[in-house]
Amino acid sequence: MYAIIATGGKQYKVSEGDMIKIEKINAEVDDTVTFDQVIAVSDETLKVGEDVANATVTATVVEHGKAKKVIVYKYKRKTGYHKKNGHRQAYTQVKIDKINA
Repeated sequence: MYAIIATGGKQYKVSEGDMIKIEKINAEVDDTVTFDQVIAVSDETLKVGEDVANATVTATVVEHGKAKKVIVYKYKRKTGYHKKNGHRQAYTQVKIDKINA
């Protein structure tokens, strides 16, 4: 059984027991989080739309962290212009506990 959820502007395909990294949310470690934006649920058949209007996915927050550094380098030739920036995106790692469909 799997579900497709939307959080942080992205969509994730999750099953019970999965560990996923999502955009940072305001929750403490070991808190329970409920995702109510469920797009689809599949057990034997795929259910979408009105069939999953009341579906939720429950997860536990495992940790918060930052991803690997991404280097952003801007350069314009012949002018001597160059600029180097780094960025580390914050994330929250959650463990999917239950799919309530």
